[in-house]
Amino acid sequence: MLYFCIRRETEPEPDMTARTPKHTDKIPEPTLRRLPWYLSNAKLMKDKGEKYVSSTQISKQINIDASQIAKDLSFVDISGRTRVGYEIDSLIRVLEDFLGFTNLHEAYLFGVGSLGAALLCDSGLAHFGLKIVGAFDVRPEVVGTTINGVPVYHTDEFEEKMKSGGVNIGVLTVPINIAQDITDKMVAGGIKAVWNFTPFRIRVPEHIVVQNTSLYAHLAVMFNRLNEI
Repeated sequence: MLYFCIRRETEPEPDMTARTPKHTDKIPEPTLRRLPWYLSNAKLMKDKGEKYVSSTQISKQINIDASQIAKDLSFVDISGRTRVGYEIDSLIRVLEDFLGFTNLHEAYLFGVGSLGAALLCDSGLAHFGLKIVGAFDVRPEVVGTTINGVPVYHTDEFEEKMKSGGVNIGVLTVPINIAQDITDKMVAGGIKAVWNFTPFRIRVPEHIVVQNTSLYAHLAVMFNRLNEI
């Protein structure tokens, strides 16, 4: 079976005030989800030759209220200059560090179907701090192959591979009928965080981090909103 992979590679804000970072505050999850948008926008502005970017400028690009952007950025170690904004290089550096994109986290992927293979082909994940170093499946046609430099092992080899250490993230792209069984296997083997791409809501112990990213759930929302137009 062959997989073909494609590699991816100003108006000032009138009432901007410097803010003291709130290191003791627990950052809300909605804020965490928005910060990568600000990072991407800052990188686009840098590519255009800009040196500073304000909350108002970001707001115009991504349609989020400027006051919300300023509030979100108050959780990270960055302060803006009044009527100027944030120094772009500093904003990019601080956001990448805060979001964990500057540290490379190794992961194992379970389920080398069409979605799993697509994630293995996505070399851009490494730019955001995630490197898939191995994949697991049970089908003879994929076990023993390499996709985008990532070796595919039999699922039975997982516990042995975990002994080498360094991997604590599991990416779940298996069929829903085995999602819980594979999750249990991952947790028992030492995985501490699961990125779940299945529409099945897996059950894990309290100390395990789970991020659910169901493409089908987003499709359902999109179709429902489309019907309302």
